[in-house]
Amino acid sequence: MAQATNFEANEYHFLGLAALCFSTILLAAPTNLALREECSEFSQGEMRECLAKKADESQQALTRAGNSAVSALTQWNEDDKYVRAAKTNLAKSNKVFARYREAQCGFLTSLGGGAIGNALEIGRLACVAELNGNRAEQLRDAASALHSR
Repeated sequence: MAQATNFEANEYHFLGLAALCFSTILLAAPTNLALREECSEFSQGEMRECLAKKADESQQALTRAGNSAVSALTQWNEDDKYVRAAKTNLAKSNKVFARYREAQCGFLTSLGGGAIGNALEIGRLACVAELNGNRAEQLRDAASALHSR
């Protein structure tokens, strides 16, 4: 009977993680457009600086969320083999995310066509800030769903 209860608990845990991941998509960090709007009161050069600050802040938030996820996994009330697997998969997903962010933001920047200087960089910075924010939120949500020892 204990196995059935454990299975049910794991099933509910999985469903909870899936729901959190889905809700993260729906309740994401500020969008590219929203970030641009937040900085639009400035001149183009100042807008670039504002978005550079937001990209930097989003990177710091992403780093903190990643560290918190590793800490939560370390304290996770689960067999060590699953903890190790989750940490390995987190490291892999972080590497893939960084490559995805570079490629996606490069693609969006290329849509600027013949625009020059700040215009292209503004788009890239807004993209970086948006994707970092979304990823940080995903990591925080996943970590908060883990039950500690």
